Order: sequence, then structure tokens, then C-alpha cells
Amino acid sequence: MKQIFQKGAINPSFISTSIAKHATKTEIGAHHIFLGQVRADLIDGKEVAAIEYTAYEEMALEKMHAIREEIFNKYSLTCMHVHHSLGVVKTGEICLFVFTSSPHRKAAMEACTEVVERIKSELPIWGKELLDDGYQWKVNQ
Repeated sequence: MKQIFQKGAINPSFISTSIAKHATKTEIGAHHIFLGQVRADLIDGKEVAAIEYTAYEEMALEKMHAIREEIFNKYSLTCMHVHHSLGVVKTGEICLFVFTSSPHRKAAMEACTEVVERIKSELPIWGKELLDDGYQWKVNQ
């Protein structure tokens, strides 16, 4: 099973390096990328400063492995990469990076969208929105 979790925010240089590594894979005709960024939402007049992500890691990795297998069986993909933050991620920082590649754009786009939706609905990952004077548990939308 592939590890998808990393401590803290996902660095933009990691994202660009990941993309650059695919230049030699000439069978790829399309990439689709989703970047999830922490928003500075206002909740009862208080601004979200960060989100602290936690997960039931073993279960999440098992479920992500199953999702990965299903997505590869459903779409003609060359590769798929998923990275999700754990710990505190400040507003403006990247917390989720999903990157799909295929010979044609439609498969890359549809697969990426489905992976993001399934991560949000099926993986045991929780976000605690950190406010100036407390927190509240994030609801995935």
C-alpha cells in the first residue's frame, strides 16, 4: 500500500517536482491536478487560522488502496498520486494533492474528480478548524 500521509502542509516545490518527473513518460497525454487549500472561513465572526488533520491511518490507507484499484480498473490511467496532510496546516497552505495522468484528458479529469470525492466521503480523515479562541470539527463539503 502506498503511503498518502505527510506531516504538515504540502510544499509547492514538492508539487512542481512531482509534475516535472512525468516529462519522461511520453505515453501520457494529459494530467489533471486537484489542490486542496485551507480557507480562512469566518465562523460566528471568527476566522479559521488553520486546520488540524487527524486520521485513522491504517484504515484510511487500506481504503485508499481499494479506491486506487477501482479507479485504475475504471479509467485508462498511467499513474495516480495522492498526498494528504496530517497535523496543522495554516490557511493558504495546501492540504491535499491529487494528480492523475492518462493518455487522454477525459480519463485523467474524471478519475481525479472521483478520487477527490471518494477521499472526502470514504476515508476516515478529520479536520479540526482552529479559531482564535477554540476549534470546531470541519464538515466535508
